[in-house]
Amino acid sequence: MTVLLLVLAHLIADFWLQSDQMVKHKIKHLKKHILHHLLTTGIVLAVIWGYQYEFQHIISYFISPLAFIIITHLLIDLLKIKFVDSLPKSPTDNMKKLGYFLADQVLHVMMILLTCFLFFHMTIAEMTASLLNLNGTSSLTLLNTALFFVIIYIWATSVSGHIVKFIIGSLPSEFANFEGELTLKNQIAAGKEKIQPSTDNRFTEEYHYFTYSTPLRSRGKLIGYLERLLVILLTAAGAYQSIAFIIAAKSIARFKQLNDRNWAEYFLLGTLSSIFLGLVLGLVVQGVLM
Repeated sequence: MTVLLLVLAHLIADFWLQSDQMVKHKIKHLKKHILHHLLTTGIVLAVIWGYQYEFQHIISYFISPLAFIIITHLLIDLLKIKFVDSLPKSPTDNMKKLGYFLADQVLHVMMILLTCFLFFHMTIAEMTASLLNLNGTSSLTLLNTALFFVIIYIWATSVSGHIVKFIIGSLPSEFANFEGELTLKNQIAAGKEKIQPSTDNRFTEEYHYFTYSTPLRSRGKLIGYLERLLVILLTAAGAYQSIAFIIAAKSIARFKQLNDRNWAEYFLLGTLSSIFLGLVLGLVVQGVLM
């Protein structure tokens, strides 16, 4: 329970309680960022302290681990910011940022495991057992399983969303507005038909790229979330063949846009990245619970 609670507190503070603006300008919002971790980690450590140690030895089991997690988290974040800010603008910029992002998350988890080892005297074997034996006979099994699923949910949505964003880069405006341009011209053609029914109103594809439409981005993010969650469920259930229907459904919905080669490659990269992450998380769920 201890490891799962601390990992969940980290993910909630790092992904649910931070806006995109706070992530983009982390130095400017560093106090808010640390406050989020102080609150979430403090609440979790208070629960662990009360449940396992009956509110005894406050320095050993509450203040010391809280200070260790917050200080190490701050140092890791400052180091990451320094490396990211030093990156030169290049085509491989996003992949390097992805590497720093993954290294940042791995280091945070390692500090959580180190906290459990130093302050709660948990061995590697005990920590591994607490993560893998979720469906055993312990009275905390239900709670552990619930915590595990919430962690997987955050990884499938917010964390994986960041990874896919780094892989495909910032959404090019011409790709984002491809659908909006076709829809606009179709509506104009329909209006002309009412006024001049005898004229030729056949719809012609013309690639004029207009301003970016924000709802397209939000819908794309939601589709990605649902896609990965479905892939996790299907993988955990062993229904691998059904994953092909998800890819087919997305391709049908974007069929007209796939005529553009650049957009098709962009779409394929994002879809394959999302499906791959869903498969990996699904295999984790399958391996741990099944």
